[in-house]
Amino acid sequence: MTNRWQAAHRAALSPFDLTHVQFVLLAALTWLAGRSAGKPVTQRDVADHAATDPMMTSQVLRTLEQKRLLERRDHPTDRRAKSLIPTESGAALVNRAIGAVEACDRDFFGPLGDRTPGFTEALHRLRGRDTSNDQWSNHALEAQGEEGVQFGSGREQGT
Repeated sequence: MTNRWQAAHRAALSPFDLTHVQFVLLAALTWLAGRSAGKPVTQRDVADHAATDPMMTSQVLRTLEQKRLLERRDHPTDRRAKSLIPTESGAALVNRAIGAVEACDRDFFGPLGDRTPGFTEALHRLRGRDTSNDQWSNHALEAQGEEGVQFGSGREQGT
């Protein structure tokens, strides 16, 4: 089942020239940057938020930088760190890709109907996560009904 869902995501993201992990990290960066109130977002922040390995995160962020979807800048207070910001084209691309992924999820999970929220909760419980304030859980639930989330635009749930 997981392979089918991953294949559906790959197909949905293909027109955007993004892999799934590139999509996740660019979406996480764009979301964090939109909520940072001017505070720099670091690679560690992105890795922590996306629950990804820091070394893999670094490699993927370099690829996104080469694609000109994000910029690395000197961190204002930590000489060892870089602050990350999505470029205008990076934020625009990921927001379009979010729509495609949400449509993919609606199609894939559509047969569950009104049981989708319970299914999502059960998966999180099995994984041992609290979903009460989880952006990704909220995203998955919204994909079943409301208009898509626009990361970094102030239209996210709870704003």
